[in-house]
Amino acid sequence: MKHVAFYPGTFDPITNGHVDVAQRAARLFDFLIVGIYAGHEGRSKQPLFTAEERRALAEQALRGLSNVRVDVFRGLAVDYARAVGAQAIVRGLRAVSDFEYEFSLAHMNRHLAPDVDVVCLMTSAQYSFISSSMIKEVAQLGGDLTGLVPEHVAEALVRKFRALVGE
Repeated sequence: MKHVAFYPGTFDPITNGHVDVAQRAARLFDFLIVGIYAGHEGRSKQPLFTAEERRALAEQALRGLSNVRVDVFRGLAVDYARAVGAQAIVRGLRAVSDFEYEFSLAHMNRHLAPDVDVVCLMTSAQYSFISSSMIKEVAQLGGDLTGLVPEHVAEALVRKFRALVGE
């Protein structure tokens, strides 16, 4: 039996912290599906990148992992996990502050899909302060993203913010 895991998120954009978690999850499971969440219902902010742009950025960032596929999904992560035959949902934890939210989410997912486990991986220390929101703010203000996101993501952020201001 193949052990399949599903790593969902908005990945707006994918960061080196996300890549780190995906690489480590890919070593733990036979197959990993990285799921780009396409919905924005109930969220206070619209994504900067479209779902397809986020998929392309993630595919390029993870291209060296032969047992990883990037998909776009809508709806509940547990429903998608079941649909693709995943036995586990992977979540990354950056800091203690993430734990409370992830703990509640894991229990809700367990209620909705008792057959799908949640596996939390601690982000490597050098990425523990990185969030996609922070990355977008730094990029918008012209800050250096070296070591925080893959180079192609940094370039995409520069292009996106230039397009938004009409350069």
